[in-house]
Amino acid sequence: MTTTPRIAVLGAGYTGVMAAKLLAKRTGATVTVVNNRDRFVERMRNHQLATGQQVRHIPLHELFKGTGIRLIVDRVTRIDTEGRQVELAGGTEPVGYDLLVYALGSHADLDAVPGAAEHAVAVAVAEQAERLRDQMRTAGTVAVVGAGPTGLETATELSETYPDRTVRLVTGGALGEALSARGREYLHRALDRLGIQVSEHASVAKVGAEGLLLEDGRQVAADTVAWTAGFTVPELARKAGLAVDDHGRMLVDGTLRSQSHPEVYGIGDAAAAHTRDGQVLRMGCGPGGLAAACAVHAITGRLAGRTPEPLRVKADALCISLGRRDGLLQPTDLDGSPRGKVRTGRPVALLKRAVLHTTGSYNLRYPSLALAAARQG
Repeated sequence: MTTTPRIAVLGAGYTGVMAAKLLAKRTGATVTVVNNRDRFVERMRNHQLATGQQVRHIPLHELFKGTGIRLIVDRVTRIDTEGRQVELAGGTEPVGYDLLVYALGSHADLDAVPGAAEHAVAVAVAEQAERLRDQMRTAGTVAVVGAGPTGLETATELSETYPDRTVRLVTGGALGEALSARGREYLHRALDRLGIQVSEHASVAKVGAEGLLLEDGRQVAADTVAWTAGFTVPELARKAGLAVDDHGRMLVDGTLRSQSHPEVYGIGDAAAAHTRDGQVLRMGCGPGGLAAACAVHAITGRLAGRTPEPLRVKADALCISLGRRDGLLQPTDLDGSPRGKVRTGRPVALLKRAVLHTTGSYNLRYPSLALAAARQG
């Protein structure tokens, strides 16, 4: 490796921006970020975008100003691990690297069910959330498929914003599976208060222009369908010959380094990060931020000739907004099992608002704070 390494960061979501800024500041390396758009999108606010709220999308050149980071707005088409370069769709010169940080995130799996790609909109992508916003201007009934945090936040936000519309929440399992008994009871009451019609143990067989066809033959009528059931990751890692799991997530060790290619690090949803106890971090902004901090520690440590410490995470938590004035905070073990006391109500809604502000603005501008916090984990 050269004295001043070339570091390429693929993706400028929460984890990619933080990692790139920290590496540029702490290593003296030449850092290049490749992203398919020129702005940072606060993905955790897309359910608000879908209801017509103003959500600020920060220009990446503003976030990278004064850092020395080179930004390329283009789509990655191939990673050449032998030549150590990244090929781009725009036909520009490939981006060479000595170290690669793979932070391409995840997207909604609209190919999992027939008709979903044609007739449903995915809240995970800003442009699709805007499409849902446009459809809600005339839709009398909306079906939200999936009752994970994204589905719950989308359904409750839509119901609160459009009290004269019918909102249906459809889930293949039981409502609130990741919550304690008290958490599930509270969730049922909150959805009932908002008038949301819930269908549990209802697997979707097909999505059509008039709604959903369930596997048991029942029809769920809807003018529009919001799809939040399941996420998938890009195929670039698998196609590049990097070690991946059955879901296509890059397999990394406790320092977020690829198990097959030591010059590559994987962070965020696109990587299956393991703790020293063997637990796999869930997809999400919080775990992704911890992984990004750990990867930065590992890279800076190895460049300085030190052996880095592996990722240390003892617990997790789900912080879910249920509209603008209600929420639910459920501590969990890393395997997703609920633990401890669930918190509910307006204080949680205020907490979630603070988390969104901190993560979507402050941490991106001052990522060293997140790095210091990770040291305490």
